[in-house]
This record gives sequence, structure tokens and C-alpha cells, in this order.
Amino acid sequence: MGNAHVLIAGGGIGGLATALTLHAIGVRCTVLEAVGTLRELGVGVNLQPNAVRELYEMGFDARALDRIGVQTREWALVGLNGNDIHAEPRGLEAGYGWPQYSVHRGKLQMMLHDAVLDRLGPQALRTGHRVTGYAMRDAGVTAFVDGPDGPAEVAGDLLIGADGIHSAVRARMYPDQPGPNWGGAIMWRGTSPGRPVRSGSSFVGLGTHRQRMVIYPITPADPETGLARINWIAEVTVDPGAGWRGGDWNRQVGVEEFIHHFENWNYDWLDVPALLRAAGPVWEYPMIDRDPVPSWVDGRVALLGDAAHAMYPTGSNGASQAIVDGRELGARMLVHGVTPAALAAYDAALCGPVSEVVLRNRGAGPFGLLNLVDDRCGGRFNRIDDVVPAAERSAFMSAYKAAAGFAQETLNAAPPRIPPGARVAAG
Repeated sequence: MGNAHVLIAGGGIGGLATALTLHAIGVRCTVLEAVGTLRELGVGVNLQPNAVRELYEMGFDARALDRIGVQTREWALVGLNGNDIHAEPRGLEAGYGWPQYSVHRGKLQMMLHDAVLDRLGPQALRTGHRVTGYAMRDAGVTAFVDGPDGPAEVAGDLLIGADGIHSAVRARMYPDQPGPNWGGAIMWRGTSPGRPVRSGSSFVGLGTHRQRMVIYPITPADPETGLARINWIAEVTVDPGAGWRGGDWNRQVGVEEFIHHFENWNYDWLDVPALLRAAGPVWEYPMIDRDPVPSWVDGRVALLGDAAHAMYPTGSNGASQAIVDGRELGARMLVHGVTPAALAAYDAALCGPVSEVVLRNRGAGPFGLLNLVDDRCGGRFNRIDDVVPAAERSAFMSAYKAAAGFAQETLNAAPPRIPPGARVAAG
């Protein structure tokens, strides 16, 4: 599109994936990132096969992803007494054309960051530049930025708000919308050295919807010690009526603050208290999301990633959806150019369906099976088929995969979102 220029607010996973996509289709872009220096922060995230497909098509192969995580072979839910509720293969072993990965979030971000610097050049990523708002002007949009030298204005043809759950772009678009929604779940997150359970690369949800653990490895097991880096989330639901305590969105805590909730969770295949006590730094978070909005677009401005659809992590698809967002945006520009029409088409394709996923995840997402088991037997059982029949469990999971965009047959049969070598026509 000639000299068209897209501004991207935010250098997280969604913003960087968008930058790489736009560069590949011949669209000039600049990422404006608030943090002065990007570092490997965070813990584990999951990349569903639909996102891994997009990463492959962006030039990241299995070797690149194997360096930052492990291929997930199994997804399992387990009741309070250690018996299986539901287990199924994932990724290649489930018949997908692409693996599923469990990765370290910071390593994923830095993989994308390094590719942006290599492919687009360092001038395309301006760190220390926080977008605080925007205004439409003439035939473009101006981003208001707090930079190293004070307030500034940066002009572009389009602005993509990929600036996270506390997005300033979203706040400008919807100034009257309430802030993040907290439903009462408190999460403690960390990693510990441990022996991988079950398949060796299983994602395991254990407990009930009111009190549970999520456990999965994010590194291969060391061949000498047999130990991997195990990512874990401990979660307890309380009455949210009094509001989030302390006001901090995250704080480092000691294991002793919450381990009493899980002190008796010791099974022949997993010792939860030992895993928690072996942890490195532990962080406490409220589990929060944002209410869906009717549109992610305001003329020449669009929301993307958590700025558009911050969701509870119950479906393990927040990072995956951010990558898909960026690719879908690029696909719409191939048809409509670097124009508001491309943003409108992107909005029409994703806003409604993904907003439904936000609400599904608020209702526990695929972990809703734990709700059923808890309602029917209190989380303890001998034969799961006597509690939730196999057909009911399978239908529940299939409905979620379809809603979240990674139903196997549909994904395997779909053509590439962006054809190889496709470029936006000059205009």
C-alpha cells in the first residue's frame, strides 16, 4: 500500500506477531512498547495447534519452538481422589497437522522480539514508548505517546491496540467501560523442578472448580536427573464481594501463604506439597478478564490480544488467540489494503466468536467438567462413567474446541490464512 504505516501499541506476544505478519505481507509498521527493556518474564503458556500452525507459517519451525518449550502429548482432568475425569491426546498424537506446545511465556516473547529486530530492523521497535491515547486526524490516526523525552505524537494510517488487559487504547475507545472483572479466583503461579507425570508432557488439571492445580512441564526432562521445569498454577475461589485485597495485580509471595489449601494433595503419581515447596519465585494474581465489547474497532483503530479479549486462562488460549488475531488482521489487509475496511473485516470475523470464548472461559471453559463432577459427587468417585458418561464428556470438549477455533477436522482442512508469498497490493 505504498508508504502506508501501521502503529502497534504494545510489544507483547500479539503485538510482535502482528508486526512480523505485516512485514511479511509488505506493510510498514512500528511497535511502540512501554517497557524500556524487554526481558524473559512470566511463566508457562500453552500454544494450541491453530496458533502453532500460524507460527510455522511465520517461519518458526519445530526446532525453534522446541527451544522454548515442549510438545504437549496429553490433556487431562483429574478428580480430588486422583482418578481421571477426562484424558485425551493432544497435538500430533491427536491427529492434528501441528503440535500443541507448553512454553515459557517470556521465551516466546523474546523469540518473537528477536525475529522482529532481525527481519524489520531495530527502528521498528521503540521501547520506552507508552501509548496513552489517540485521535483521528485527516486521513490517518495520531497516537499520543509518553516517551523517553516526554509526551509526543506519532502519526500513522492505522493504530493497533495490543497493549494488554489495562489497555489505554481500549480505554480511549470505551471510556465508560468498567475495569477488569474479578470473579473470586485467586491464582498462585510458579515453576519447580520435578519429574513429569503421566505421558511425560501432560497438561493436568487436578481438583474442583473451587480449588484446583494445573501442572505441566515447560522444558524437557534432563536426561541425567530426570527432572524438568514444571509450571504450576494453584487456585482457590473465594467470595469476591469485598473486592480484590490489597489492590496489587501481582505480588511475590511465600509458599506458606497458600500451601495449606493443598497440604493433603499427595497421590501415588504426584506429591503436590513437595512440588510447591520446591518452587522458585511465586506470584499471586487475581484471575481477571474484561467484559466483551460490541466492536474492537473505532475507524482507523483496532484492538488485538488481551486489549480486545482478556480472558480467564481456563482454556489455555489467550496467547494462541493473540497470535491468530495478528494473522487474521494481515489476511484482511491482503483483501482490503491498509484501510479501515480491513479493520472492519477483521472485527466482523473475530469479535463476536472470540467474545463468546471469553464468556465460556468465565464459565470455566473446558474445566467446566470439574463443575459437573463437583455438582454430582463432590469431586470424589471410583468410576467417572457413573458420574459423567463418556459421550457427555466428549461432547463437552468438542464444543469448546470448536468455539475456540481448534477443532481438529476444521483446522486440518483449512487453507493457510495467509498464502505463502502474498503481499498487499500497492495503492
